[in-house]
Amino acid sequence: MNRTVPISEPLHSADPTVLARAAAKVKRHVLPLFVIMFIVNYIDRVNIGFVRSHMETDLGIGAAAYGLGAGLFFVGYALFEVPSNMLLQRFGARAWLTRIMFTWGAAAMAMAFVRGETSFYVLRFILGAAEAGFFPGIIYYFTQWLPSSERGKAMAIFLSGSAIASVISGPVSGALLGVSGMNLHGWQWMFIIEGFASIALCGFVWFWLQSHPREAKWLSEEEKGALISAIDAEQRAREAAQVVKPSIFKLLADRQIMLFCFIYFSVALTIYGATFWLPSMIKKMGSLTDFEVGLFNSIPWIISIIAMYGFAALAARFKHQQAWVAVTLVIAACGMFMSTVGGPIFAFVAICFAAIGFKAASALFWPIPQGYLDARVAAAVIALINSIGNLGGFVAPTAFGFLEQKTGSIQGGMYGLALTSLVAAVVIFFARTTPKGDPHRPKPEDAGPLHAATSLSSPSSVKP
Repeated sequence: MNRTVPISEPLHSADPTVLARAAAKVKRHVLPLFVIMFIVNYIDRVNIGFVRSHMETDLGIGAAAYGLGAGLFFVGYALFEVPSNMLLQRFGARAWLTRIMFTWGAAAMAMAFVRGETSFYVLRFILGAAEAGFFPGIIYYFTQWLPSSERGKAMAIFLSGSAIASVISGPVSGALLGVSGMNLHGWQWMFIIEGFASIALCGFVWFWLQSHPREAKWLSEEEKGALISAIDAEQRAREAAQVVKPSIFKLLADRQIMLFCFIYFSVALTIYGATFWLPSMIKKMGSLTDFEVGLFNSIPWIISIIAMYGFAALAARFKHQQAWVAVTLVIAACGMFMSTVGGPIFAFVAICFAAIGFKAASALFWPIPQGYLDARVAAAVIALINSIGNLGGFVAPTAFGFLEQKTGSIQGGMYGLALTSLVAAVVIFFARTTPKGDPHRPKPEDAGPLHAATSLSSPSSVKP
């Protein structure tokens, strides 16, 4: 019988002072680069929202085609995630992250040469396939370089890249839309310049990163030994507690996991519905330049970042994770509904209100499944929840595009998002925060704001 290592048992014998110093050096060396990579990655993913009207005018790509193309990114991403993870482990994180950045940059640049609906669909799908493996690649890198006690902090900093990108993507993309020359439109220059930034960055990634601590010249021999021994000891402890992972069908048969998938799908649906359609809604507010649209686009995301930290503090002080998730989902539902009852300016204000809810809900949700799941399968199940949830990135823009094409309005889509958020707010109370029959297991709100991030620190999160 495999032995489970007690939590109190030391996982390594490395000098704690040396290990802490080495971990601090690793974070200083790689985290700024990873945050920049995430920002560039996110901008290339969502910049399509700023050129919808331009592509409609120049190429005749209507609302339905735009929505389908925007969503096809997530289909390519989902289909190629597992193969990318397998190749990442074969070739190493350094080489594979460099490859990912180069191919997604090339695909992003190729978007400048879309000629119609078919090429638009194909290139959005290719962009998603090219990006597949980036996020688990970063996680895998952390497992090779940092002890488990440091990975949650590193992940929290890395994830801040998406928040930063949400704020700056609008002004940057809006400014680039004003570039002209060489018989190319501004939207084409935007794709070329933002895509080329990824290609330029991949060269720096190759020379800056190493695949293993023993290759790092900026670590002393003592620091290398401390990191290697600590990480190897943790791996041995995981192997001692290893269990056979259930199949995806068995996981989906668990009612609690299905609830988690639905809740996160509901959150992602609202986030991506707003992300891809917000610039078009802002344009209806008046005669705004592309740069002004980009500036307005940043406002809901700035507000949402403040709200995320505020709700995290409230949830930490007043314990009851399901209730806080429900509150934020109701806020999102109210904001989405209110966006349909007034003019364009009132709709924009309502979306800002909704953003308070759906972004905070996305952060508050993850400690709940982590509290329910056995730690030995948590990473695999969280990857499953994340994959199903991200299908919202396909459903939302596709449905919105179809509705606008057929009815001339996305009002029905907003009603759908509001209703889905309300249903999720009710369903969250049926989601368990601890395994059945284990009332003494710590609740997720007791684990701190990094609880969910640490659940992604196992190498199993990047294995097929």
